[in-house]
Amino acid sequence: MDAHPERTETVQRASRLRRAERLLDRLFRSMPLERRLRIGAFMAFKVALSASVAYAIGQALHTEQAFWAAISAVAVTQPHFGDTRGAGRDRCLGTVLGGIAGFLGLWTGGSGNILAFALGLGLVTIVCWMANAAAAARIAGITAAIVLLVPSVGPSWEVPLMRLGEVVLGTLCALVIGWAVSRLEERVEQKEEEGTA
Repeated sequence: MDAHPERTETVQRASRLRRAERLLDRLFRSMPLERRLRIGAFMAFKVALSASVAYAIGQALHTEQAFWAAISAVAVTQPHFGDTRGAGRDRCLGTVLGGIAGFLGLWTGGSGNILAFALGLGLVTIVCWMANAAAAARIAGITAAIVLLVPSVGPSWEVPLMRLGEVVLGTLCALVIGWAVSRLEERVEQKEEEGTA
C-alpha cells in the first residue's frame, strides 16, 4: 500500500495532463492548412486590435509607459476566450503580487539592490505556489524585476501602482475584444458547418 496516496494521485494527474497537451498539439498540427489559417487570422486580429486599443487608451490617459498595456493585451490574448480569461486573471494576480514584492524590496533595499531583488523574487514565487496560482508566479517575478531593477524617478509606490493600472487596462482590452471576436468566430464556424451539411 502506498504511504503517500495524494502524491501518487498528483503524479498521475500531471502525467495525464502532459499526455492531453501532447494530444491537443498533435490534433492542432493535423488540421488542414485552411482551418489553421482561419484560426490564426482571428488570433492575429484579436491580438492586434486589443494591443492597439490598450496602447491608444494608455496614451490618451497619459500613463507613464503605455506600452505595458499593449504588452499585457498581447500576453493575455489566447485563441479561446476561456483561456484569455484565465490568462488575464493570472496576469492581474501576478502583477499585484509582484508589485507588492517589488515595493517591499524598494522599501527594504532600494532600486537595484541584488539581495532585495533575490529575496523579493523568491518570496513572491513561493506565495504564488502556495496560493495555487503557479501560472501567476512567472508574471509576479517579471513585475518584481521591473519594479526593482528598472531605474525610475518619483515615489517608490508609484511604479508598482502604474504598472498594475497598465496591466489591468491591457487585460480588460484583451477580454472585451477577445469576447467580441470569439462571438464572430463562432458565427463564421457555424455558417461553415451549415454550408458543409
